[in-house]
Amino acid sequence: MQEVLTGIPKGFPAPILVVQHMPKGFTKSLAKRIDQLTSIHVKEAEHGEPLQNGVAYIAPGDLHMGVEATYDHLKISLNRGEQMNGHRPSVDYLYQSLAKVKQYKTVSVIMTGMGADGREGLIELKRQCPETYCLAESEETCVVYGMPKAVIKAKLANEVAPLDDINHRIVQVILGRGN
Repeated sequence: MQEVLTGIPKGFPAPILVVQHMPKGFTKSLAKRIDQLTSIHVKEAEHGEPLQNGVAYIAPGDLHMGVEATYDHLKISLNRGEQMNGHRPSVDYLYQSLAKVKQYKTVSVIMTGMGADGREGLIELKRQCPETYCLAESEETCVVYGMPKAVIKAKLANEVAPLDDINHRIVQVILGRGN
């Protein structure tokens, strides 16, 4: 996550939502540390805050993070619902909430991790928003290939890229140069 976020340029024209499988109490310090290394703002997400371009929001440990649409913006929704795939926060939960917000372009990135969290949510997201672009980390650079493998095997990934290229590809896809 640090390598990807440090490569996102200042003025990035979209918000970034990050679900990291971490326990309660660790995500706030992680966000503060990465914020010091990046040109974008990185913070632990807060319930009800509006999403802003050029900000990366990290889901707090032990809380699901989703988005809700209001009349003119998106806002973060946090809750302590049941675990999904053994996780809270869950990537599936985030993607399922994004599937309800059809007026925005979504770029999904699945990186190293155990299990298949993200696959079912991505199926729903792509069904509701077919223009969703999915980038999966390549096996060669994954510490644990489970999550990207599940997405690639389900033929949900539009592209597979090594870790050191993911940030560049995110920027290119968001700016419409290479998707």
